[in-house]
Amino acid sequence: MSNEQELPEAAKEEELKIEAEVTPEIQEPPTEEVAVQPPEVQEDLSAELQKKLEQAEQKAAENWDRAMRLQAEMENLKKRIQKDLESAHKYALESFAKELLAVLDSLELGLQAASGESPEVQKFREGSELTIKQFESVFTKFNIEVVNPIGQPFNPELHQAMAMQPSADAEPNSVLNVFQKGYVLNGRLLRPAMVVVAKAEEKPPENTPKIDEQA
Repeated sequence: MSNEQELPEAAKEEELKIEAEVTPEIQEPPTEEVAVQPPEVQEDLSAELQKKLEQAEQKAAENWDRAMRLQAEMENLKKRIQKDLESAHKYALESFAKELLAVLDSLELGLQAASGESPEVQKFREGSELTIKQFESVFTKFNIEVVNPIGQPFNPELHQAMAMQPSADAEPNSVLNVFQKGYVLNGRLLRPAMVVVAKAEEKPPENTPKIDEQA
């Protein structure tokens, strides 16, 4: 019986040796040691990172502000160019219209000077009146308006006072007479109307009462 018990134990030992040779030994991976910085170093690193972050934010804000100002300047430039183009288109006829006014003035003066009842004078008047109407039609087409302010209050932006004249019938500072009509192109003054302005009549001083010396 003792020999039978010893044989299984020897077999077991042999089996364990074989398993130890066949089975590789499992080794745990070495653990990396993390270097822990002292609290003072960590605070310095945190302060430096915070400072860099603040600098980056400030730079970003400056770039954004610069971009916004540049965009605003571009918008203003675009509006100015558009306004200049509209103004150039709107008032392109200004110089030409002023030259036409001189021709129209000559026609009106000639019409005023044409007196008499002869056929030649009548034909001249009819021709001049027709030409003046054509001028007025062209002016209306291109937004050229006449300034003929008889009876209206004097307006220094549209009228040029040539003289002041007392008047009992007209309101003071109103236009009594127009020497030369004015004209406006699209709201811009081409030429002021030359006018006579009414002023209040000066009343004669009242006679001072006589003092009765005998009294």
